[in-house]
Amino acid sequence: MKHHFEVKVAGGKLVVADIDDDGAHITDARISGDFFLEPEEAFDAINSALIGAPVGASTDELQKFIDDALAPLGPVYLHGFSTRDVAVVARRALLDAKDLTDYDWTVIHCPVLPTPVNVALDQYLLEEVAAGRKGPILRFWEWDDKAVVFGSYQSFQNELDPEGIKKHDIVPVRRISGGGAMFMEGGNCVTYSMYLPEDIVAGLSYVDSYQYLDTWVLAGLQSLGVNAWYVPINDITSDGGKIGGAAQKRIPGAVLHHTTMSYDINADKMLEVLRVGKVKLSSKGVQSAAKRVDPLRRQTGVERSEVIDTLISTFMARYPSQVGSLSDEDLAAAEKLVEEKFSTDEWTYRVP
Repeated sequence: MKHHFEVKVAGGKLVVADIDDDGAHITDARISGDFFLEPEEAFDAINSALIGAPVGASTDELQKFIDDALAPLGPVYLHGFSTRDVAVVARRALLDAKDLTDYDWTVIHCPVLPTPVNVALDQYLLEEVAAGRKGPILRFWEWDDKAVVFGSYQSFQNELDPEGIKKHDIVPVRRISGGGAMFMEGGNCVTYSMYLPEDIVAGLSYVDSYQYLDTWVLAGLQSLGVNAWYVPINDITSDGGKIGGAAQKRIPGAVLHHTTMSYDINADKMLEVLRVGKVKLSSKGVQSAAKRVDPLRRQTGVERSEVIDTLISTFMARYPSQVGSLSDEDLAAAEKLVEEKFSTDEWTYRVP
């Protein structure tokens, strides 16, 4: 069988793998790209190292084959890529993985919706993509209520302060993905969700998939003057401090990847609502709260709408896509999920 995959290394060069196998082992490997490599002998060594490898070899195993083959050559200089990048592209080729560019995306900038409906849409649209009834979707949220969206496995009583919830009239909503709590008032965050077939992340480690799926976001932020980068597993940060974080939920056939970045958060109110905020910030003191989740408003100097427009433009310039919208049926299905699941005590307090 013949396999092909390409990777544009973040901040680096293009790496391409053309792999042949007999069902059990790699029979031929041709790595190419616009990278730089010295000495010349290293190029043949990389290709030869992959031949004979089991088709089920992991990325780590493929990288070791390559590193071991290069070791006798003495100093080897790889510019714009690494042996890890070669292993990733070879593994992705063997799995016949897809790239974000291989699909036609629908980009949706939602109307203003209650936060529980936004959370329910994540489950509904994920399941629609998994079933093949919809193609990949990028959806930006809009809301004007006050809510805390917290992780599927978080303890309600350990993470949320009931006095703060009551004082500020906060709606607590448990989402289907893991990770931490998000304090969300209308206009204080930029939140988006991606719903994608699972073959887009085939061959990527869980950690690597986060940065891969948010590469376009970093480029969009940089176009707004924010020097942003990823901190594994799931944080986006910058010279000015942490901007936000991502979470994922995987089901057979599809992946939900969603990210929230702070735009203009009221840190004092956040600390009254979230217990976890107090714990995480205790080593730096409450006075550091506004710096820990650094708002995009201060770093970009532009309106939230411009941040979203820039991110949408960046995505659509990189990947085949068209603007879409939610149908009445989509909204009705989400509202039904709110009634049956996301507004129930059984779900909200599933971890007391």
